[in-house]
Amino acid sequence: MASQKVGGKAPAFSGETQDGGKISLKDFAGKPLVLFFYPKDNTPGCTVESCDFRDRHDALLTAGAAVVGVSPDPVKSHQKFAEKFGLPYPLLADVEKKTSEAYGVWVEKSLYGRKYMGIARTTFLIDPAGKIARIWEKVKPEGHASEVLAALKDLS
Repeated sequence: MASQKVGGKAPAFSGETQDGGKISLKDFAGKPLVLFFYPKDNTPGCTVESCDFRDRHDALLTAGAAVVGVSPDPVKSHQKFAEKFGLPYPLLADVEKKTSEAYGVWVEKSLYGRKYMGIARTTFLIDPAGKIARIWEKVKPEGHASEVLAALKDLS
C-alpha cells in the first residue's frame, strides 16, 4: 500500500494544524516522529486511534517522540475534533492530500462495491535522522499506540 519503504528518506511535508500554526518535517529533526494517517475526524475508528495516541502521549514523549496526526479534514474540523477529545498533539490538515500522496496512503478504496479515493490508515515511525524506521499498514485502531511505543523503545 504505502509507496514508502523502511530505511528510505521520509518525504518532506508541511501544512496547517488545528490551532492555525504551521508544521513541517524539519520541525522534528533530531527526534523520532510518529506520523499517523487516519481517514476522517469524529468517525469511530479514527476517534479510537486518536484517543489511544492521546492516552499514550506522555509515554511517547518520555520515549523522546513527537506525534502528528494527518487527515484530509480542514483546520476547523481538526479544531473541533482536538477540543472534543482533548488531543494534545498537532493534527495536520492535508486538505489538498499532498502529504497523503507523498506517503502513498491516498488510495482507491472500495465499500459495498463502490470505489472511491481515501486514506489508508497507516502509521510511519520516522527516526531522528529523517529515515522511515517502521511502517504499519491496515492499522487496527485499538491498542495501536502501544505497538508504536514498543517500536520506539527498539529504536533507541
